[in-house]
Amino acid sequence: MQETFGAVGVSERVVVALRKRGLTAPFKIQTLVLKEAIAGRDVLARSPTGSGKTLAFAIPIVERLDPAGRTPGALVLVPTRELARQVTDELAPLGHARGLRVAEVYGGVGIDLQARRAANAHCIVATPGRLEDLMARKLIRLDNVKILVLDEADRMLDLGFQPAVDRILGVLPRERQTMFFSATLDGVVAKHAERSTHDPLRVEAELPVDQIGDVTHQFIGVERDDKIEALVTLLANTERDLALVFVRTKRGAARLARRLEQRGLRAGALHGDMSQPQRQRSLKNFENGRVDTLVATDVAARGLDVDDITHVINFDPPADAVAYTHRVGRTGRAGRSGTGITFVLPDEREDMTKLADAAELGTELDLAGLRQHRTAPSRNGGRRGGAPRRRRPAAA
Repeated sequence: MQETFGAVGVSERVVVALRKRGLTAPFKIQTLVLKEAIAGRDVLARSPTGSGKTLAFAIPIVERLDPAGRTPGALVLVPTRELARQVTDELAPLGHARGLRVAEVYGGVGIDLQARRAANAHCIVATPGRLEDLMARKLIRLDNVKILVLDEADRMLDLGFQPAVDRILGVLPRERQTMFFSATLDGVVAKHAERSTHDPLRVEAELPVDQIGDVTHQFIGVERDDKIEALVTLLANTERDLALVFVRTKRGAARLARRLEQRGLRAGALHGDMSQPQRQRSLKNFENGRVDTLVATDVAARGLDVDDITHVINFDPPADAVAYTHRVGRTGRAGRSGTGITFVLPDEREDMTKLADAAELGTELDLAGLRQHRTAPSRNGGRRGGAPRRRRPAAA
């Protein structure tokens, strides 16, 4: 018999709020974490994006905070603006069910209104840089924080935020609950986790990359001069919904999106040089299908949770197996199906063989039999075969 949210300690008011979003039973990571986290225990969890980990810390925050308590009472640190928005979108409806206010704090937007909202919020979802900015301007105090969450902690440290995170943790009350969620718990991440938590509940809910939902992995051999043509053909002639295309550089993302538009495809870009309003507009266009192809750097490899991404295409190869997992993890999330495609140049074959081994893809990578895409593109701009799929509830 499948466990219910009520059975793991979630209050009826929050259960009702979850049910309104179509969520009636917890995912594995939630089942493992919720009861003890709601009781106030520290959590150290290795869990991939798409596993439902956001609710594993969002629900305890909502259950444990007092609407009449001093603000802010909880702080969620995340590495990117996109993830900050998505965590806020998950937290805010649950918080509203218990009279709690949630505010987001990140760069690229006006600071004054953001600061006022944050100062009066019960829970803040923040990137380290903008939060430190508010603290330096004395626009916010963290003396009353009793719950701290570090989400995508490995990504946060990879991006160079460790000094900022250490400074923020240094001003928080020592008596607090800390929940630490990371895709990996090795090296410096493990040391930071040990320093940040006390007698934590340890949970591992990692999935092998070939078991992320129902994902098909394809490696396609291309020549450098034919690479864009291969992508155009693939996008135009594949029955699909939304496609996320990863490239190595910010300039490359903008350039490739323009090239695809010139070929009649509905494409947009997402990269770190865009302002926050530009990024939000690009994401909104992608989510509502106004563009069905988004060309992005690894800024989108974590935290991007958009319904109906059926294809993730590595136009430029990922740096390693971990990066591959996070990129391809944008599809096939929480049991949904999808396809991950990687373009492989002749001089990249050896590296891709090693990556496939490290990612535990087994014999799915047949370098001798890499397929070429050389047929002419269709004129329909991407989707084929009738109406688009009905959107499904995203994993929290």
